[in-house]
Amino acid sequence: MTDAMTGLRILIVEDEAIIAMMAEDMLLELGGDVVGIETSLATALDRAGRGDFDIALLDMNLNGDNSLPVAERLRALGRPFVFTTGYGNAGRPAGFDRVPLVCKPYRTTDLAQAIVAAMTAQPAG
Repeated sequence: MTDAMTGLRILIVEDEAIIAMMAEDMLLELGGDVVGIETSLATALDRAGRGDFDIALLDMNLNGDNSLPVAERLRALGRPFVFTTGYGNAGRPAGFDRVPLVCKPYRTTDLAQAIVAAMTAQPAG
């Protein structure tokens, strides 16, 4: 599974610094390349439109803001992403049932499996 992640450019969208650093360490261990960490809805929306990442880890709650606009933009652009949350499936937005979700606290294997699933999934129409 690590081979599938080697060189993969990953954007982390997470408002909690310690969680972002933990995810970054795990992703680097898996062979991924973390290209940035966005901590707010505004900066995440801006970054979503750039072509400098292959996949995003998207926290469902950014400083009290729902990250649904970022998810919608990523989906519209055909960019794969994984939801991350401390709330389980309860906060998953309607219409995003096929997007992999990883619950906090992260486990390296869960992150890897979700990323591989997102990268190999057919885009939702």
